[in-house]
Amino acid sequence: MVNEHENIFAHRDSLEELNQPTTLRDKLVSTHQSLKARLPFVARVAVALYDAETKVLKTYLHSSGDDSPLEHYQALLDDAPALKTILDSGRPRVVNDMLAFSHGEHEHTQKLGQHGYAASYTLPLYNNGDFIGFVFFNSYERAVFTEDVLSILDLYGHLVGSVVIGELSSVNTLTAAVKTTGHITHLRDPETGCHLERMSRYSRIIATALADQYDLDDDYIEHVFMFSPLHDIGKIGIPDGILLKPGPLDQAEAMVMKTHARTGSEMIDALVRNFGLNNFQHIDMLRNIAEYHHEAVNGSGYPEGRARDEIPLEARIVAVADIFDALTSKRPYKEAWSNAQAIDMLKKLVNKKLDQDCVGALLENMAQVEEIQRRFKQECPD
Repeated sequence: MVNEHENIFAHRDSLEELNQPTTLRDKLVSTHQSLKARLPFVARVAVALYDAETKVLKTYLHSSGDDSPLEHYQALLDDAPALKTILDSGRPRVVNDMLAFSHGEHEHTQKLGQHGYAASYTLPLYNNGDFIGFVFFNSYERAVFTEDVLSILDLYGHLVGSVVIGELSSVNTLTAAVKTTGHITHLRDPETGCHLERMSRYSRIIATALADQYDLDDDYIEHVFMFSPLHDIGKIGIPDGILLKPGPLDQAEAMVMKTHARTGSEMIDALVRNFGLNNFQHIDMLRNIAEYHHEAVNGSGYPEGRARDEIPLEARIVAVADIFDALTSKRPYKEAWSNAQAIDMLKKLVNKKLDQDCVGALLENMAQVEEIQRRFKQECPD
């Protein structure tokens, strides 16, 4: 009887990792391992996300460890005709011999071919009918994606999509909660609208440029992009008379304004509790951005007077993005500065308030910055 009882629990769930509070990358790797037990020739599973605002497709997650042909990569979907065709048709794409694409002009096609992948299956991802990205399956073997194999990949592809959507939904829940709280309290933060659109994308530019130096993966970069607009959520607790004051704050008002950094961290903790997001893996990154983006690398910032590497990298990144857009945006108390004026100011703040690497990363990618400025130029009021 003992052996019989033990046998009914002998099976191990090959996807039990999905039930654990692990990172999204770990869940993708675990899912890939389960898939390889059935289809050992599937060498890589990857996810790319689509930014509907800018029509840019960007790498997000992959299961191939350090052996990845595409990382920190983004491109306009319109500039990737093979992928655009998938979206236009609404159907997945099977390529059983990638030699047919070996002469493709697009960078992602060339890199995959150079890496030796011989076959691919690309599944478009949708959330309630809205296109959000692609799941890719790659193999070093040709002609392996038969109908029987594809029926299995469809299941795993939608499983991966559901896990990713669940993660993104947690971020959307936090964002919606903050916006709702702002409406309920009738708070009017002057740094909303296009400011948040631009500075979040500046943050992504900086994080991407620093990826090799700081060993940042696409998951980290994407969450910097998603969380940076929430950097000032603590301002919800600042009285209108201070928050909306058109001139300089006096000493007492400045002290009240500085409380928004700590308040922001406390609000995040409350949102996590109230919305059941305790197992959300990147919540510490969000706390760091909200609480420490006003710290200065020379130790003169707030709320803790942290210096240099004591300030989390994500907070240093957001500080540069936030200040640059504030300088180049019109405010009730000032006109917009030119990019040249803002750049001069950033250089003056290096090693005082701002991190040298983060400033350099932004200034080395001004072409991307200018494109964002064109895209979001006063489309919504600041």
